[in-house]
Amino acid sequence: MSNEVLVVGLDIGTTKVCAVIGEVNEQGSLEITGVGTCPSTGLRKGVVVNIESTLRSITQAIEAAEMMSGREVHEVWTGIGGSHIDGINSRGVVAVTGKNRETREIAGDDIKRVLEAAQAVLIPMDRKVLEVIPQSFIVDDQKGILDPLNMIGVRLEAEVHIITCSTTGAQNLIKCVNRSGFRVKDLILQTLAAGRSVLTPEEKELGVALVDLGGGTSNVLVYSGGAPYSISTIPAGGTQVTSDISIIKNISFETAETIKLDAGCCWDPFLEIDDEIIVPGVGGRPPQAIPKSEILAIIRPRMEETFKLIKEKIDKLSFSRPLGGGVVLTGGGAQLLGAPELASYVFNLPVRVGSPLPLGGLVEDYHSPAFATAVGLVLEGYERQVVKTGQGPAGESRGQGDPTMVGKLVDWLRKEFF
Repeated sequence: MSNEVLVVGLDIGTTKVCAVIGEVNEQGSLEITGVGTCPSTGLRKGVVVNIESTLRSITQAIEAAEMMSGREVHEVWTGIGGSHIDGINSRGVVAVTGKNRETREIAGDDIKRVLEAAQAVLIPMDRKVLEVIPQSFIVDDQKGILDPLNMIGVRLEAEVHIITCSTTGAQNLIKCVNRSGFRVKDLILQTLAAGRSVLTPEEKELGVALVDLGGGTSNVLVYSGGAPYSISTIPAGGTQVTSDISIIKNISFETAETIKLDAGCCWDPFLEIDDEIIVPGVGGRPPQAIPKSEILAIIRPRMEETFKLIKEKIDKLSFSRPLGGGVVLTGGGAQLLGAPELASYVFNLPVRVGSPLPLGGLVEDYHSPAFATAVGLVLEGYERQVVKTGQGPAGESRGQGDPTMVGKLVDWLRKEFF
């Protein structure tokens, strides 16, 4: 077992920190062997506001995952999100030099140059590029090309989606992880990771909106034509729902959270008549019974407002065709009873709840929308750490068969220059 490779995903959210340990066994397959969570109090709207609290939560979550898996963690793939994330579409154009100047055959160097040209956009000093995702290529006005290598042409264009984040936000996140005793291998966009674990290739190709309902924010990643097209963040999440219950019913935040998780509902047809919930008394007062209909009357308006804000963002986008893949809800908020039905009512699109697909190992522990991002970080880390680099048990190289366009580009460049 000593030659097994660990891939660890660390999802640092507003309400919880989640660590997932994946092991690459001797057969080269990925299995989840450790899952750990811990409440998070050091973030607000996805941004670190208390380093000490955050690093304590990170340490406890990873230690819980280590205890479950029996492995020791040294480095992690860390997710980043929040209101400071932004995305822009860009295009680059180059003349093809190619392997053979007479035939103008597109080479790996041409692809590398056109991607660099697409990244030449003005970015403020306080922001950094997080991801550059190729969407499609254009060869001599022939659009929609995913694989331009070895094609013949004079002009090569690339359409990419550039995701940026706050430089200080990224630095504070890395500092928290490093001070916890672990090394950050790379920062990965949380919604991109979540999409990796819950979306199918067919949904991405048809066009789909991934809505990650978190504690402090709701993040939206829209796919069109198989590639990310737009990313946006709504400053509303599960914490606002809990706060509404707490304020209106004059109960503690912790009690309101328990009520939301145990008896929360946001779709009227799911509510049973005369059903009640017992709320413990405060300061020696006796417990009181509250009809679930009153809780629904608090939760539904907030959830409906959140979905309407998301719909406004999506409606502003210009697509070549409608979102055939509909909407996929993930994150902790997706577990709220009636959330997909209410979302379908607001978006007027088919909606489903996205949970990570089984990878083997502790399926029952991570097969939940709340773990979509953490499992996606493991999958993305596996691709970058094992598939693309060839790292793995017994020194075997697994750089072949990478299904993603980004992976193909890396493979092309490796073949050309190494």
